[in-house]
Amino acid sequence: MAYRTTASRLERDQVLREHVLDCALQQVAERGFSALTMSGLARNAGIATGSLYRHFPGKGALAADVFVKATRIELNTLKEQFLAPGVASDRLRNGIAQFAARAWHSRQLAYALIAEPAEEEVETQRLYYRQAYATIYGELLADGVRDGSFLVENIPLTAACLVGAIAESLVGPLSPQARVDRESGLPSETLEAVTHTITRFCLRALGAKELPQ
Repeated sequence: MAYRTTASRLERDQVLREHVLDCALQQVAERGFSALTMSGLARNAGIATGSLYRHFPGKGALAADVFVKATRIELNTLKEQFLAPGVASDRLRNGIAQFAARAWHSRQLAYALIAEPAEEEVETQRLYYRQAYATIYGELLADGVRDGSFLVENIPLTAACLVGAIAESLVGPLSPQARVDRESGLPSETLEAVTHTITRFCLRALGAKELPQ
């Protein structure tokens, strides 16, 4: 008689998988992808290493799933801001401010998602989600063209430019070296200054009214 996996077993497996992902995400948020290991995660999750491999074939697949879990949260949070009532330029300002603030208050995780060298599987997901970010930026740009907020000719290309510029501009302030400098008392960027500069750059690029000085 063929063995059939029961619904309750599938549910237990899914709960365990989510527990493992939550533990892995916490590790990445604290120390980055480089500190994530299968054996260490198994200990933290309270399961055998062999059981962990039943759910994830290796670190690359695990790290990619962690990246997807965290990035979906950020993408959906930004999308909600972009879909809020109001003119497109205000929604862009608010979205940038929110995105930067969330990154600032979880710097290790934000740096890991944006720029930390990682397994090939993670890099593949970065490319996919970069396009996902560009899609929601493109939808906002289209709204802005319609309501007169923006002067944009090539919306898809401009959206890709915004995604790249915003992410790249945050790499330096979020980097491990920047954290070391701050802890050493060296001068460093503030969240307010970074947010203002990024927002002003984006609004200028879109032909929108700038923020007050």
